[in-house]
Amino acid sequence: MLSVRFSNIVTSLYLDTGIKSSIVKLELPRELANRILFLDSADRQLLTIPSDILELVELEELHLEKNLIQTIPSEIKHLQNLKVLYLHDNSIESLCDELSELKNLLSLDLSNNPLTRAAGSLWAVSRLRSLRELRLYNLNLGELPVQICKNNYNLELMGLSGNELALLPSEMTNMTKLREIYLQRNRFELLPSVLCQLPDLEIVDLEQNALGAIPDEIASLQKLKKLFLASNRLALLPDSLFKCTNLIVLDVANNQLRKLPRSLPALTGLVELGLSNNNLCVFPPMLGKVVSLQVLYLKNTGLRTLHSQCTNLREIRLLDLSQNRFSTFPAEICSLVNLEVLSLDDNRLHEIPAEVKNLSNLKCLGLTGNRFVHFPEEVCFLASLEKLYLGQDQGFKLTTVHKSIGLLQNLRELYLENNRFEMLPATIGLLKNLEILDCHNNQLFELPNSVCNLQGLKKFLLQCNRLTCLPDDLDRLPTLQALPLEENPLLDPPLEVCAQGIAAINRHLQEKRRRKALATKIQAWWRGLMVRKYLGPFKELKKDKKKGKGKKDNKGKKGSAKGNKKK
Repeated sequence: MLSVRFSNIVTSLYLDTGIKSSIVKLELPRELANRILFLDSADRQLLTIPSDILELVELEELHLEKNLIQTIPSEIKHLQNLKVLYLHDNSIESLCDELSELKNLLSLDLSNNPLTRAAGSLWAVSRLRSLRELRLYNLNLGELPVQICKNNYNLELMGLSGNELALLPSEMTNMTKLREIYLQRNRFELLPSVLCQLPDLEIVDLEQNALGAIPDEIASLQKLKKLFLASNRLALLPDSLFKCTNLIVLDVANNQLRKLPRSLPALTGLVELGLSNNNLCVFPPMLGKVVSLQVLYLKNTGLRTLHSQCTNLREIRLLDLSQNRFSTFPAEICSLVNLEVLSLDDNRLHEIPAEVKNLSNLKCLGLTGNRFVHFPEEVCFLASLEKLYLGQDQGFKLTTVHKSIGLLQNLRELYLENNRFEMLPATIGLLKNLEILDCHNNQLFELPNSVCNLQGLKKFLLQCNRLTCLPDDLDRLPTLQALPLEENPLLDPPLEVCAQGIAAINRHLQEKRRRKALATKIQAWWRGLMVRKYLGPFKELKKDKKKGKGKKDNKGKKGSAKGNKKK
């Protein structure tokens, strides 16, 4: 969104303007009403643009998205200072000619409207020569109007995703200031060569089309920074692509690539590379030469091992190796000391090497869906870990959580679902920063009292276990928001109480604790009474007392007798 400069007198004023409200009813001074520069009336069930809004002649930014507006009144022309207009997600079928009189408009969004004869309805838009941003998503456009390409030559951003475009007009070469173009979910089979004639392009998004090739002319886009080509039909990447040496993001996931060109290392500034869901089978060794990489997606690429060149990726922060065929934890990973996010979900791992502790910056580790027989204790020595995923959807199931789990003092989210845990270790109560604990679909029959020490816990997922009772102090978790307990044979609290939610559970536990405390007091009082009265099991004490007194008297007599004898 473009930055909008506001007056030094009024910076921003948010008004809740609905169908029944108006500027007059808000009782604003007229001079202030005339100085309103920003107005948000989005998602207010408006059927039309209220006339009060159309009188705000100083208005610069107007949000009317997510309403039920069907037409744009001709009075829109009075908003001569308007710079930003959002009308997306309405029921607009046609555009009035007066829209073209907004000569200062810089940003316009008409996406997700049922414009009839959409291309023809955009005539008014083509007259807005000051436009910098134009969003026309999901309008069922079969072609981009030539007049827009000719007249809107100041455009810097154009959004055309979700249409029926297969070609772009040659007149688009007039848009020499265009920096961003979004063309997702259209019908392009070739990357439009006209785009290669727009020298200022920095972002090109052509995901989810039917692209089979990239023209060599793409090398002319020397300012290109982000190129999104995921979910197409690309079988190879041309060497010319790697002459776009300013690329920092390249996403070619979900294509038909089997190898990468040797010229890949020419992208010396590449930071993010998406290669997931391509049938690579072997880790491309030239990847190890792109030392600037920080984010690398290699999900479902058929990999069994990593190349030694992988150790050169010292700047890597995120590495996705999920859904591959690793049977052993790749040793090369342990040298990537700056790694923060590592996903090895859905592989064939049996164990984790001790060297994993070298990943001192690792914050997120995904190990779901592997073949661990025992809980991988080695992960408990990753001191920076904040998220740990160890759920098992199918196949091998874990039966115990290692007590060393308590070492993960920075852990915020722990996922242990779909295993066969019967108990959690008491040390789990040491995870003072834990916010999410997912233990659903296990065999838990009791919980340690130490879980009541998890004072930051927000979600505790326990459905589908064997619990019959909950810890007495579970109500003392002040931040708990979710506690699903379905499909547990609970007796305390009863299932009907659990079904009413956390508040009902807490009341039950508090009442139970109150009754228990009262029972303890009564028991102590009764015990004291019985002792004092020598009743019940304590009546023997009375005999013992008399017996003891008798012995004491006898001792006294014997002593005096001896004394007399001595004299």
